[in-house]
Amino acid sequence: MSQTDAVTVNETIKSAGKYRWSICALLFFATTINYLDRQVLSLTWSDFIAPEFHWTNNDYGNITALFSIFYAVSLLFAGRFVDWLDTKKGFLWAIGIWSIGACLHAFCGIATSGIITGEWFVGFHGSKEIISTVSDTALVINVSVTLFIFARFILAVGEAGNFPAAIKTTAEYFPKKDRAFSTSIFNAGATVGALAAPITIPFIAKSFGWEMSFIIIGALGFIWMGFWIFMYDKPERHPRVSAEELAYIQQDDIADSKLVGYVPETKTKVSFVDCFKYKQTWAFAFGKFMTDGVWWFFLFWTPAYLSSVYGMDSTEAALPLFVLYMITLLSIIGGWLPTYFVEKKGMNPYEGRMRAMLIFAFFPLLALIAQPLGYISYWIPVIIIGIAGAAHQSWSANIFTTVGDMFPKKAIATITGIGGLAGGVGSTLINKGSGVLFDHAKETNMAFMGFKGIEAGYFIIFSICAVCYLTGWIVMKTLVPKYRPITDL
Repeated sequence: MSQTDAVTVNETIKSAGKYRWSICALLFFATTINYLDRQVLSLTWSDFIAPEFHWTNNDYGNITALFSIFYAVSLLFAGRFVDWLDTKKGFLWAIGIWSIGACLHAFCGIATSGIITGEWFVGFHGSKEIISTVSDTALVINVSVTLFIFARFILAVGEAGNFPAAIKTTAEYFPKKDRAFSTSIFNAGATVGALAAPITIPFIAKSFGWEMSFIIIGALGFIWMGFWIFMYDKPERHPRVSAEELAYIQQDDIADSKLVGYVPETKTKVSFVDCFKYKQTWAFAFGKFMTDGVWWFFLFWTPAYLSSVYGMDSTEAALPLFVLYMITLLSIIGGWLPTYFVEKKGMNPYEGRMRAMLIFAFFPLLALIAQPLGYISYWIPVIIIGIAGAAHQSWSANIFTTVGDMFPKKAIATITGIGGLAGGVGSTLINKGSGVLFDHAKETNMAFMGFKGIEAGYFIIFSICAVCYLTGWIVMKTLVPKYRPITDL
């Protein structure tokens, strides 16, 4: 961008409206609801659901692993679905489906008693009484786990649409230099959802039953849909977006149109085969594969970790989990840092993001000492996991926006879905592997590096999580060492 263009943009910023931030706020609340819905199971299974259905760590690991793979495969198609329907309808379908899926969990107990005994119209309390009289615990486990897997499947199919739609919306409403910051803001909804979950869900479950925690949290998505219908439209058609704000939003298009050899973006649909021809796709996918599983492990297993290692129930763990996710809110800095590198250091957006991501990749290394220092106080691993979570969310905001840096808008949701599939595969491996490892470590009193039993299992997984980000960054940088936007897709 020339100096004259920069001055023009700066003047536009001063006069531009700020409706784009209202859209960003909607994305934030959608992501908050998204994470609240998926957290209900992790905060209720150990204290409320497992005793009722006789689940083990491996049963829970199977459910979370399958959710991850359902979510991963669904992401691949969700991206295409959002690109096909476009942003408004795609997001509505996504949150509607996942809200239905969230509420379905509540009826797994009634369905279990109905399938086993033929008694269907018994209510939540009645189903508990019936299940408690069934002597075949293996049958109860198999039926209940299957039903929860089905509910998780519906949840995963819908939730897969959130990030492709949100990233596409961000690309529509923000110029490249602001996308990491806006993404970090809406992505902070993941942290706020995870933050709100431990101080609400266990208490709802304790007061009204675990079933109502799924129903109450699941209903939030239907409320959000009403706001989205009335508040969202394309910025070029939106009556609340001024001409000045539109010019600011579209500054990259204006600047690119002045380049020699510029080819305007077409509306032609992008095929999966074409996407895999580019190293940029593989770099994004590998970065997601290596790191998404770390976040999901901490999200799904930290409540169980506090229970297994420190003997806390879900209400006792509420304060440590609240503090953990408060620390994770530091991830908003992750969206600001690339902007600093771009504006103050003169880097292009991709260089600024990769520099920031390298910095964030070092923080998860602290997980190597979480378990060794945990004997002093449970607060040490809690704080370290919070720092690792903040680093992940900072990394996540930036790796998502590399898609917008490299690919045309028509391909953003599709590429995001491909990366999401890779991340989901990584999540499946770590969640399934964790469940198997923890049960094995507990049953055999396994010894490793001075730890015994389930503590040894957690130390192994923490160590794996610690090195994933640096590994991901090195491979990404090797595949795409310099800024290379795709112009022929």
